[in-house]
Amino acid sequence: MMRLMATPRKQGTTLVFLLICSLFCIRSRAYIPSKQTGPIKKGSTVRPERGLPSLKENIISRTLQLQKKNNADQEDSIDDMVTQEQPVSFLGMPESTAKSLSLLLFSQFILFIGVGAVIPTIPLYGKAIGLSSAANGLVISAPALASLLLSKSAGNFADIARKPAMLWGMLIIAISDFGTAMAPSIIPLVVARLGLGAGRIISESGERGMLADLAATIPELRGRALSIQQVVIALGIAIGAPAGGFIVEQFGPRASFLCVTAAASIALLLYSLLEETISITDEKPTLVQSMHSSEDFVQMQDGMASNNADWGELIKDPNWRSLSLYEVGAKFGYAAKLASIPIIAAATLPGGAVGAGSLISAAGLSGLVGGPVGGFLSDRLGSKETVLLSGVISGFALVSIPFALQMNTPDFLPNGSAFIASVLIWSTSVSAQVPASNAYAQEIAPPGSTATAMGLPRASGDAVFLVAPFLLGYISDSGAADGIECAFAGFCGLVGVAALAIGL
Repeated sequence: MMRLMATPRKQGTTLVFLLICSLFCIRSRAYIPSKQTGPIKKGSTVRPERGLPSLKENIISRTLQLQKKNNADQEDSIDDMVTQEQPVSFLGMPESTAKSLSLLLFSQFILFIGVGAVIPTIPLYGKAIGLSSAANGLVISAPALASLLLSKSAGNFADIARKPAMLWGMLIIAISDFGTAMAPSIIPLVVARLGLGAGRIISESGERGMLADLAATIPELRGRALSIQQVVIALGIAIGAPAGGFIVEQFGPRASFLCVTAAASIALLLYSLLEETISITDEKPTLVQSMHSSEDFVQMQDGMASNNADWGELIKDPNWRSLSLYEVGAKFGYAAKLASIPIIAAATLPGGAVGAGSLISAAGLSGLVGGPVGGFLSDRLGSKETVLLSGVISGFALVSIPFALQMNTPDFLPNGSAFIASVLIWSTSVSAQVPASNAYAQEIAPPGSTATAMGLPRASGDAVFLVAPFLLGYISDSGAADGIECAFAGFCGLVGVAALAIGL
């Protein structure tokens, strides 16, 4: 009986114990806030502080995780689309830019093989048909006259569309060089050289504009991108110059002009394969339009339509005025390269015309060093600073030529070694100047009028080039020291550098 009575009592005790444990567990599951000290009021909201999350928290947490995952997937998808649309190529350029730039530079490489063939030939050709040094300077300066007269119009034409300017200009170049090869006397020779200047300024306006468009896709590497062109030009001249000297020795001076006619014809065909980079009339977006925002491209269009690059206004800007004065001084050096250095080299170095061609070839090869150095320094030090530094070196190199010709050459060195060193120092520094000066001009050019604006310093230099070869020839004929005309050209170059430095 006692056992039967104890059993219900034990059972009741067990139930009470289980009830207490249940209440404790309920509290441990945080159905009651930890800071709740009083009884839970009816209708109050109780938030869990510890323990398992509520269903609402689970839903919110899961939703946030899914959103983060979707956003990450969307960003990866956008990155993949950008990569597919503009895959990165050499020098960090978009692939479309790299393809157009490669074709443009290959075309110019072919062209400058032909140009290199005629560089040591031009003054020798004038001598071959009985021209004096002064008359020979007139023939050399004839292209500059046509370039000066057409520079503004050619720039406006190229700012509307690059490719037509390049095609028409290259066609005129090919015809003019053929006319130079066939010219029997000075009058048709001057006419042919005038045609060459016209074709060259039209084509170069389009080339400068297209190169600026392509370089604008990588502004942080603009200098190095432009230096590639200088390397290509230098390599072409380095190949063409000795070939031109050999052709002159074997077939006469006229044959070299047929070589450049063939090179210009090939470049014309290659130019026809290029994609137009900018045009205000095309309905299809061009390469440059695809690289810029709609607002930037509209600004470029407005700049072209309103012809912002008015030379009268630009010349009031100290930047453009000093850059034009610098170009004036630099043109004396180029005039010495065409009118004086080949003649001095032919008289000083062994081999005559072949020796002169070899020197011009070596000067071209020096551009393989100077061009990349100039581009690198432009990106690191600044384009203007690079122009000033290389301008000082090139000016003093030309000034040193008369002294180098008077030096006694040691027995273990070939004749004219000091003269060769001066020319190579000049050519290396000049090849560093070119990408730096182009980069500086592009940086300060008004939007949409790059080709027109860059034509201003070019026209200023061409104006001086009308008289520079004639003046250098007159100084040479005066009977002064050998190479004195080169020293004069170097002095003029230093004056131009000083003008750029102080911002006249």
